[in-house]
Amino acid sequence: MSTSTVNVRHLVLGLLTQRPMSGYDIRKFLRSLSWLIGSPSSGSLYPALRALLQNGLVTVDVVPSQDKPSRKVYSITEAGRQTLQEWVERPVAPDTPLKAFVMRLILASNFSRAGLIAHLKQRSSQVTAHRAVLEQMIRALDEKADLGQRLALNYGLAIAGAELGCLDGALDQLLEEPLSEEVMEGARVTNAT
Repeated sequence: MSTSTVNVRHLVLGLLTQRPMSGYDIRKFLRSLSWLIGSPSSGSLYPALRALLQNGLVTVDVVPSQDKPSRKVYSITEAGRQTLQEWVERPVAPDTPLKAFVMRLILASNFSRAGLIAHLKQRSSQVTAHRAVLEQMIRALDEKADLGQRLALNYGLAIAGAELGCLDGALDQLLEEPLSEEVMEGARVTNAT
């Protein structure tokens, strides 16, 4: 599995850390976010589930139903959790596209607090750089520039501003939250050695 992007397998493993789900449950959740991240087709989701099952990263229970076909409910295994954690801890390419960023954000509960903060800061730096380029391009336009170009650049600038506002809010929230007992205990152990 790729180190810097999110594929369907990573996403499925991350979703299964939240609760056991059927393929239908996973598709329904992803469809609700399709406008933002796209939606994997059945042709990619079900082969991903089969591969995860074959690799021992998930298990499946068949749940019978009276009036409907039986449901296959998938659960993540310890090996699946370990695989997901190893992937989450790998560095992300600085040019990660928005779709991959949001897909990783869906998996935020699998990140350490420091890892999530670093992920958000990296995206903020990337968007800030894109915004600077857009601002420079807008300043370079003359009055005879194409209307479509102006509209597209202004749209991009508005999107960058909104994303930066969201990222700043998320970072403020994470930085203001008190450290959990687990994190504080880890710090005490680290300082004692």
